[in-house]
Amino acid sequence: MVDSVAGAPSRGLIAADTNAIHDLLGAQVEARVVILREAFQAGTLLLPPPVLSEVLSDPTLPSEKAALVRMLPLLEVLDGYWQRAGMLRAFLLAHGRKGFLADVPIAQACIDHDIPLITYDRDFRHFERAGLKLM
Repeated sequence: MVDSVAGAPSRGLIAADTNAIHDLLGAQVEARVVILREAFQAGTLLLPPPVLSEVLSDPTLPSEKAALVRMLPLLEVLDGYWQRAGMLRAFLLAHGRKGFLADVPIAQACIDHDIPLITYDRDFRHFERAGLKLM
């Protein structure tokens, strides 16, 4: 079972997207990966729930890496989360922006907790107008 972080202070906490978690599990030594590793070791790295599902759905993920991912705390899904996610997507689409259905709940979880997201997916920049903080 993975713990959730309810009402955790946002200072120093970061959330990671699936692509960032794959880098964390790899052998990269770039600055962005160092940030992830430091946050992981400090216990300040969190996962939006959809990221946990995306990472664990990789059939080639080694079991020891899957175990590490399962250790990461999840951002709690707050009351009204799915309604806000739907309104977030509608906001993006109304403004002619991409709002991929898989990205919306990730962004909404980070917005709800006021925690920045580390990602290498440029499509998340569209969510900044709605309050998402990117690293």
